[in-house]
Amino acid sequence: MWTSPYAPVEVGGTTLHRMVLAAAGRLGDRPALVDGPSGTTVSYRLLAERVKGVAAGLAATGFRPGDVLALWAPNLPQWAGVALGAMAAGGSVTGASPACTERELATQLADAGASVLVTVPSLVPAARSAAAASGVRQVVVLGQAEGATPILDLLAGGRHAPGPDPPLDPATAVALLPFSSGTTGLPKGVELTHANLVTSVRQVAAGLRVGEDDTLLAVPPFSHVMGFVVTLAVPLAAGARVVTMPRFDPGRFLELLQRHRVTVLVGAPPMLRVLTGHQAADGTDLGSLELVVCGGAALSAAAQEALAERLPGTVVGQAWGLTETSVGLTVPDRAGGSVPGTVGRVMPNTELRVVDPASGRDLGPGQAGELLARGPQVMAGYRGRPGATAAMLGGDGWLRTGDLGLVDAGGNVVIVDRLKELIKVRGHQVAPAELEALLGAHPAVADAAVLGRQDPDDGEVPVAVVVPRPGADPDPSELLAWVAERVAPHKRLRALRFADAIPRTPSGKLLRRALHGQDRQPT
Repeated sequence: MWTSPYAPVEVGGTTLHRMVLAAAGRLGDRPALVDGPSGTTVSYRLLAERVKGVAAGLAATGFRPGDVLALWAPNLPQWAGVALGAMAAGGSVTGASPACTERELATQLADAGASVLVTVPSLVPAARSAAAASGVRQVVVLGQAEGATPILDLLAGGRHAPGPDPPLDPATAVALLPFSSGTTGLPKGVELTHANLVTSVRQVAAGLRVGEDDTLLAVPPFSHVMGFVVTLAVPLAAGARVVTMPRFDPGRFLELLQRHRVTVLVGAPPMLRVLTGHQAADGTDLGSLELVVCGGAALSAAAQEALAERLPGTVVGQAWGLTETSVGLTVPDRAGGSVPGTVGRVMPNTELRVVDPASGRDLGPGQAGELLARGPQVMAGYRGRPGATAAMLGGDGWLRTGDLGLVDAGGNVVIVDRLKELIKVRGHQVAPAELEALLGAHPAVADAAVLGRQDPDDGEVPVAVVVPRPGADPDPSELLAWVAERVAPHKRLRALRFADAIPRTPSGKLLRRALHGQDRQPT
């Protein structure tokens, strides 16, 4: 079993909204949130007023402790005030991806038991339809739109009412209800308590050490746990400045990094590759960056080293965790990042085991097995799914991550692949992530996914889907030969096809199920 090199942090003891309001109380007119495209700024004083106003407005409409508010909106400064306001009213918040369909939204609203849905004007028609199909009683719009309550009207409705201050037990009150990515099984509501979240904020801060002088660019969606915890809750609790980006665009991304002098950047591999592979990156001043952290999916050692070379003087590291662990289990250190190819070291207050997937036997340093974790950031459970909760947590509190990995002699954690995604070639294990990292190192490849395809002779064989870099025109047979020269025979790709994009979650995790479900087979 491995534990953290960091000193333990305080567990729970407060709620997330009180944690942020405490920072706001000492920072006054300092900027808390900036809308990236427009530059509109929200001070900490105004953020505190909005949190209290939303809480009072919701309470005046009948929103009660235990109720659920859904947020279907891109990253905007209003996200913080609405989400923390709902929590201050005693409710839970579930964020829906702006890219989800009306049907997917309705399913999430029903599973979460949402009573209020907050969205943006352009999404109101679909929001109203999804709300009607799922029992949501009120649709609120961040602006003006027919058929929805303007957020200003909600605030006005609570102006003369006493602000709600319900007694909440941080250890049991559910604050956030994100839905798991769905890479395995159906999406499930993950119940994260206030104690889970405030502890997670402290755990992340132990490694990243975000402070009042920092500026973060919030690119990962706030509807995803990485976006909400790492790029919103952590900086706001620390008194830093958060610049929001509603939709990812490589050119705008680079421009915002330069214009706002961003010091801390957290994101998934596809986003970070822009810093080394986009044509405009060389002309962008990235000298303000002090720390870059990759999360959501692993970055190969070669890609991490290339990023560090592109950003001299910037600390580059990786982190790892799950929605079910309130975002994190490992963290890089701001002073030294993480060893290339690893995802940092175990977070404070966290225990990690590596076990043989077949026997459950504990394994030692350098031996790969399933990673099991235990700590105060682990979820309360899946909403309405006791069977799935028991399967994930077991009876001893050890969470089965489903990730195959190892811990080296220095305590650095290495993620090999998803346990269920290993390809078995004549009994040999082939990790898709290893081949994907190799393909990603080819100068003509922008992104890649490796899948297992049934084979009558070998059981399974690895095949690839590749996205070429702009302007490149790689030859499939030459690319197959290039890989074959660098791997053992059983790992050689048997087929390859090109695609315009690889389906991924907002956090950057590969959606292999979507690729497996496509009719076109690699040839």
